[in-house]
Amino acid sequence: MYGRLLRGMCLLLACVGLPALAASLAVVDMVQMPAWLEHAGRSQPLEVNVTVNNGDRIRTGSGARATLKLADGSTVKLGENAALGFYSRSLRPQRVFKGALDVVQGAFRFTALPTSVDSRDINIRVGTATAEIDSMGGTDLWGKSDGVRNLILLIEGRTVLGYGGKALAVDKPMTLFAAPRNAMPPVDAEQLQRWERETAAPAGGGMTRSGGHWQVVLARSGSEAEALAVYDKARAAGYAAKIRPRSAAGKEWVFDVFLAQLASEQEAVVLASRVNSQLGYPAEPVGH
Repeated sequence: MYGRLLRGMCLLLACVGLPALAASLAVVDMVQMPAWLEHAGRSQPLEVNVTVNNGDRIRTGSGARATLKLADGSTVKLGENAALGFYSRSLRPQRVFKGALDVVQGAFRFTALPTSVDSRDINIRVGTATAEIDSMGGTDLWGKSDGVRNLILLIEGRTVLGYGGKALAVDKPMTLFAAPRNAMPPVDAEQLQRWERETAAPAGGGMTRSGGHWQVVLARSGSEAEALAVYDKARAAGYAAKIRPRSAAGKEWVFDVFLAQLASEQEAVVLASRVNSQLGYPAEPVGH
């Protein structure tokens, strides 16, 4: 029994998103599962508070969302069915931040607030187009790559757009760049709102966030093997499941398999319904 308990506790500790160190390049701030983090050739479910390192890739599934906080204070939001590569070797990222974002697929939004960092140099590649951010002021971009067309919209601020070896400095709000070039309707407030919804996490979508106190229990089992089977299936599907062993009636051990850090009861209820539909588990929202 001791070995089973120890293994269960190790699984719990290994899966809990530990607070990132002060010098982290990027940290996951919000996840609406399913989503994955690919690190050093291995894939694992994406979860809040986890550090994103140089060369890592983030993928989101159907209906999913994810938000990253970069060390310079920038925010990166990803829509559903997106893939993003992150690159940075900054040694003092909170003072001098240099990095690159490779939007392989899907919609993203990059927001850089005015910052006190000494230097900021971020290159964003969206398919065949690029946007360079080197301003200490605020810059807000939205973009998308769908395999046919690559879009970059400067909402506000300034950037340097690149395509086909040419570069163009842009500081006019609501400037849209499309590659390859073709007819595009003007971007008005209504169109912007539609695009913003592709990367925004709607309330009640099953959001997990740092400090969330609700959980979704996937299974409670007296069998470690059964609990591990639920755990493995959930994580393979992009859900950051954890295992918690506990004693029942002072004699037998029960293994809880659960999803943590749901932002509210509403988020927990929605995620429980999604897990039940996708994985077939009678998931239950629980306050913590």
